Amino acid sequence: MITRRTTLAGIAAAGALPGLARAQEAWPTRPVRIIIPFAASGGADTFTRMMTEPLSQALGQPFIVENRPGGGGVIGTDAAAKSTPDGHTLLMLTVTLTANETLMPNRPYVLLRDFVPIANLNRTLQVLVVNPSLPVNNVAELVALAKSRPGELDYATSGPGTPYHIAFELFRHLAGIQVQPIPFRLSGDARNAVIAGTVPMMFDGIATMLPLIRAGRVRALATTGTERSPLMPELPTVAETLPGYQQIGFNGLLAPTGTPRHVVERLNAAVNRILAGDQLREQFGRLGAEPAPMTPEQFHTLLREDIERRREWIRIAGIRPE
Repeated sequence: MITRRTTLAGIAAAGALPGLARAQEAWPTRPVRIIIPFAASGGADTFTRMMTEPLSQALGQPFIVENRPGGGGVIGTDAAAKSTPDGHTLLMLTVTLTANETLMPNRPYVLLRDFVPIANLNRTLQVLVVNPSLPVNNVAELVALAKSRPGELDYATSGPGTPYHIAFELFRHLAGIQVQPIPFRLSGDARNAVIAGTVPMMFDGIATMLPLIRAGRVRALATTGTERSPLMPELPTVAETLPGYQQIGFNGLLAPTGTPRHVVERLNAAVNRILAGDQLREQFGRLGAEPAPMTPEQFHTLLREDIERRREWIRIAGIRPE
């Protein structure tokens, strides 16, 4: 039986719904922090900073970058995982973190358990570079030199399991050569070693190496995509010499699990609108990256597949988990 009390309760509940909707929509209410679990010299930092101003304009609050390097990305990622899931702390992901799912079994978080995917930003490539003093001009010459001097050539990495390490170990396996990794704490340190000639070669992101290539401080041999990079169409892919080789990366935003769905959807929509603009496409393109907008569900699938793909590359390359 419908009573007067029931009717009044229903009216009160109906009246509360607009207020509830307004409360859900009240995001962001303060500056949004984007944690980058790497130093301020790499591609992830560059791409993130390209997004902060347009995100601030679109959503009405400052978006602030916080670099938290260390532990191969684990320190900053763990800090993001433990932050309050209210949409005011985000994590910028690179494929180092998908590789860590295999390489670091004792990490204090699980990527697809402790984070929700927000938005993918781009698709990125690496480039194989050598110090100009190394007497090689292409992949075939590098392979021949390494085979003539087994175990004598070193390559620089930013630590075990990073994309640059996996890229060279897969290269080593497919080429059948013996080369030694020289790990550095930061990618910038590895890069400086190659520029100085103390370590002769490395794989690195096109975004950070391109100015150095153009300045003649390093020599580029090949890129890591399935097709040639539009930035350097004269440069072959590694796969043109070693069939089946590829290393394709991406950057994207995650948030701690428990972040409200309306925040995820609003942020995804804002990112995708920005990625559709000509200005950001040109900025990304100058750094060898291509905008790659996705829904949160599509980004989740990409993450899951990349974790499995890198697990297989790690197995093939013989890299041991820590």
